[in-house]
Order: sequence, then structure tokens, then C-alpha cells
Amino acid sequence: MEVVAPVFLLLATGYGAARFAGFNTQTVDAIMRFAQSFAVPCLLFLSVQRMDLAADFSPSLLVSFYTGSLSCFALGIIAARVVFKRRPGEAVAVGFAALFANSVLLGLPITERAYGTDALTANFVIVSLHAPVCYLVGMVTMEMARADGRKLSHTLLIATQSLIRNPLMIGIALGFAVNLSGIALAEPIEAAADMVAKAALPTALFGLGAVLTRFSLGERLAEASVVVGLSLVVHPAIVWLLGVGVIALSDAQLKSAVVTAAMAPGINAYLFANLYQRAVDTAATAVLIGTAFSVLSVSFWLWVLGV
Repeated sequence: MEVVAPVFLLLATGYGAARFAGFNTQTVDAIMRFAQSFAVPCLLFLSVQRMDLAADFSPSLLVSFYTGSLSCFALGIIAARVVFKRRPGEAVAVGFAALFANSVLLGLPITERAYGTDALTANFVIVSLHAPVCYLVGMVTMEMARADGRKLSHTLLIATQSLIRNPLMIGIALGFAVNLSGIALAEPIEAAADMVAKAALPTALFGLGAVLTRFSLGERLAEASVVVGLSLVVHPAIVWLLGVGVIALSDAQLKSAVVTAAMAPGINAYLFANLYQRAVDTAATAVLIGTAFSVLSVSFWLWVLGV
């Protein structure tokens, strides 16, 4: 608990500021815009730019993490269809909530707090593919499932355009470009980017806490609880089992992969559901209760990993 307590205290501070201290919607949106559109992209840019791509990009790491993600996506869809009698498009939105872990706003600060800044390399490898993989899988499956779906080619075009405009993806892409080109950043530029990057995680956590005030416990509590169970228990369990017994990840890779897998559903789960107007209530409830319960589940997984 000592490891994760500061992270969740920052979340609680943001929540309290929005709920009780007069931080209105415009203020919270400005904080999140700075974090997600500027500070976190700077952090991702610098991290990818400094990677040793040949050494750090591990297929085994990606296979273990995304096998867990895709398994939870499929299980979420099955549970929504079979248990909760959801329509196909709604079931995909429920599955997406179990697919999209909060790998940046929660995963990075908790891993950093538990294992130090040097332990974040594997996190950044996972994050660099997280949005493209999840959105591509989610959007293609949604368009194939719903009755009023577009053509697959149109869906792929929309998904590509969305990713290209995403500030996080822009930061990652620029990091890869600089890394692969071998260009050395001028010291003042790198120092300025470092200063902004240091503000990224505290600002993002505070903003995330404030944003959570917009969600409430809905009628779909049981369904959301299944999503949270998949996110907080099943996903990290699959990654741990693969990383220990099948793929044999390094200690650092295993810790980053399991901790990232153990994160609550991200706000993107709500945004995806809202985009398609499918299972919005379930997604919002899953983000809220998942974030609340992750303080316990993350502590458990850190204990399993032997902090």
C-alpha cells in the first residue's frame, strides 16, 4: 500500500478539487488537455527517442501482454452477450472496456513508484502499441458486429485518421523518427522537454481524479463488475502465467507487463462507448469502480511480483 498510496492520493486530490473546491469543467478540461496533449506526449517522445530499439522491443513482452488483452476483450463480449443479453454492438463496447487498460495515466506512475524510472522501458514498449492495437481491434469488431456498420475499408480509414491526430501517438511517432534517424536533440530542446515531461504524470493523475467526478454508478453495476474483474484479475493473471511459465520474460519485463495489465479500464473505454453510443453506462461505471478497486488489486499484484 505504501507504494501505491501516493498515486491514489493524487487521484483523490483531483477528485476532491473537482467535487468540493470549485474546479469547474473548463478548468479540469484545461488540466487534462495540458497533460494528454502536451506533457504526456513529451514524456513518451523522450522515452521512445532514448530507447535501444533492438534491445528493448521484445516480441515476447508484447505477446504476453496482448494475449491477455485480447483474451479479456473476447471474454467481455461473451459475458455481455450470454449473461447480460446485450446486442452485438453493445457487447463489443463492453469487451473494449476490458481490453483498454489505463496504461499511461495509472500504469506509468505506479510502475515508476514501485520500481523506479529505469523500470519504465517495457511500459513504454507496451504503450507505443496500446492505442493502435486496441482501437483497431475494437473499431473493426464494432463495425462488423453492429447492423448499421460501415464498410471495413471505411472503418480502417477512420481508425487511422483518429490515431494520426492523437497527441500521444504523435509523440510516440516523433520519438521513433528521432531514434531511427540518429539525430541528436539540441541540449536546450531536450532540457525543456524534460521539464515538461516531469509534470506529465502528477498532472495527469490529478486531472484523472477530477474527471472521475463526471461518472456515477449506473444500473449496469453487475456488468461493470465483470469488466473490472477481467481488467484487474484475469488480464494480469494471464500475463503472469505466460511470463513465468511459457514465454519466460525477464524480471523487469514481467513486472512492467503485469503491473500494466493490472490497471483499471482507461477513460478511452468510455470514449469508445460514447463514440458508438453503445453500453456507455457500463463503460463509465467500469472506469469509476475499476479505478477505485485498483488500489487493492495493484497492491496484490505488486506483492505477487515481490516489490
